[in-house]
Amino acid sequence: MAHVHEITIWTRGVETDKEGRDVANGMAKAADKEGKFTQSFDNYVDLPDRVNVPLRKYARISDADIEMKYDYENEKPEVVVVVDATIVKGINVLRGMEGDGILVVNTRRSPDEILKFIPEKARLKAIACVDADGISGTSTVDFSGTEGGVDAVGLGSGIAAPLLGAVARATGLVKLESLAGVVQDKNALFKGHETTVIKTLH
Repeated sequence: MAHVHEITIWTRGVETDKEGRDVANGMAKAADKEGKFTQSFDNYVDLPDRVNVPLRKYARISDADIEMKYDYENEKPEVVVVVDATIVKGINVLRGMEGDGILVVNTRRSPDEILKFIPEKARLKAIACVDADGISGTSTVDFSGTEGGVDAVGLGSGIAAPLLGAVARATGLVKLESLAGVVQDKNALFKGHETTVIKTLH
């Protein structure tokens, strides 16, 4: 069985729901352009989402068919993306991560500052921080693209774009050019990729 890269995105209900969804969908669509097998979906345990309640979105990327496609939770994420940095203060966002993982956080803080709030940080290979809010300044509230519906606003028009740039740089799971083919705000995507601060832990 081929290795499946599990990506878990932590976001907040309603306020940044679409941004979290766009990170998951952006990774999956970019990987699909590269001929990989992909999935992206909500965590049904978190639904229905409520305003500002922490919730998760998921993406999976593999070089072969994903046999676990009917498992509706990422049990062993190797990449965790945090759309709202305040989430790290109350939740173990790394739960399930086995080791050599990568954490990407939307924050103006440094990696060392964020690490103070992360339990089980020994599981991390690296942490990447990007000021997606400062780059984009836009957080889109829209539910038109949920559950397979047509996204009327478009993918990556808000803070998801610089976050996706950061994920690409920190993980190498997808190419920046592939993301540029699916993200609306390409300038924010490139700026996020360029300005991401990465700290390697081991």
